[in-house]
Amino acid sequence: MNIKFQRVVDRYIGVPICALLSVLDLFRGKAAAPAPPRRILVVLLSEMGSLVLAHPMFARLKLQYPDADIHVLLFAKNREVLDLLGVIPAQNVLTLDDSSLGNLVRDSLNALRTLRSLRIDAVIDCELFARISSIFSFLSGAPLRVGFHRHTQEGLYRGSFINRPVLYNPYRHLSHQFLTMVAALESDTVPVAKLQPAYGPCIPPLLNFVEEELDQVAAQLHQDFPAINDQSLVLVYPSGGILPIRAWPIENYSKLCRELLAEGYAVGVIGLKGDHTVSQTIVDHCKSDLCVNLAGYTKSVRQLLALFHRASLLVTNDGGPGQFAALTPLPTITFFGPETPQLYQPLGSNGYSFFLSMPCSPCLTAYNHRNSPCDGDNQCLKLITPEQVLAKARKMLISGAAKPNRHDA
Repeated sequence: MNIKFQRVVDRYIGVPICALLSVLDLFRGKAAAPAPPRRILVVLLSEMGSLVLAHPMFARLKLQYPDADIHVLLFAKNREVLDLLGVIPAQNVLTLDDSSLGNLVRDSLNALRTLRSLRIDAVIDCELFARISSIFSFLSGAPLRVGFHRHTQEGLYRGSFINRPVLYNPYRHLSHQFLTMVAALESDTVPVAKLQPAYGPCIPPLLNFVEEELDQVAAQLHQDFPAINDQSLVLVYPSGGILPIRAWPIENYSKLCRELLAEGYAVGVIGLKGDHTVSQTIVDHCKSDLCVNLAGYTKSVRQLLALFHRASLLVTNDGGPGQFAALTPLPTITFFGPETPQLYQPLGSNGYSFFLSMPCSPCLTAYNHRNSPCDGDNQCLKLITPEQVLAKARKMLISGAAKPNRHDA
């Protein structure tokens, strides 16, 4: 389903369902939740990159509740990333196919039957923007329900049945807010987790690869694109994914790539299969055997991360590749504007974020269902010049590693 249709369904179906469940919650008895909880469900349906940001939360859950059985509900298209992180046993993962409304309804009913049979004690609903996750939270039957809540702030209505409501904080990195979810499970302060200790940087462990796997991926790349065999490789990700407003202008990517090629670097333009046309625009502009279209080239996220080990730098829009790079040693430059690094900065210590902090930026928030008021003229990204990015890229390429994670403001 495309994002506009998802918003319509979420609003016109999700709101009345949340209201109905809130009324039911007023009249049903309050079931006692075991302390500590023995069976915990984490609902994290959204983009793949959010799973990387949630890695510290999963680590905290396992540390705080070592005997608990932890389950996860997510969209099927995101499962590979969760499996790569290795934080949850494969048999404890429930998936939903959101490619069509019919498939989503079918899988939702199956998931709810499974959850009811598991007798879940606690649900942690990590979603900011959708009501479907809060509906799952209630219908799972769990007596303890943790989720973001607007309290007295304006924001999306998600019902009043969340009995461990976490104050959404737009000034705190999302990885730390996910940690607040864990603290909320047994908190008795108002708001919950008020006394949560301050956490330092949340850096996930690097994904392990055997040398043979990395060599195989590199060898196949060189066989398919022999011109780049002996060249330092810079990867760029120009797609905005489901939110095109997050994309740095394609002409800026083209200028950056031409300059990198002139300085002797090879350039690989990555993306999904559907991004092939966007990637080819850059390749056609550069007119060089050292600039190759890799959109759809990798067949899995793991293969993409193996390819990251062959590269010297990644330049990317805000999205999955920038978050995935935190699982590898690859230095990364990420563009923010419609969203902010204050919330979504990649967790690795090898990244740098451009962010101009304009009066209207960020404009994609939990309060507007990521439906920006911008007319498409994303000056927050257009005003970041290729010259600025090239200067930063040179420094990172020369040093071989990025400075500790920070951003322009």
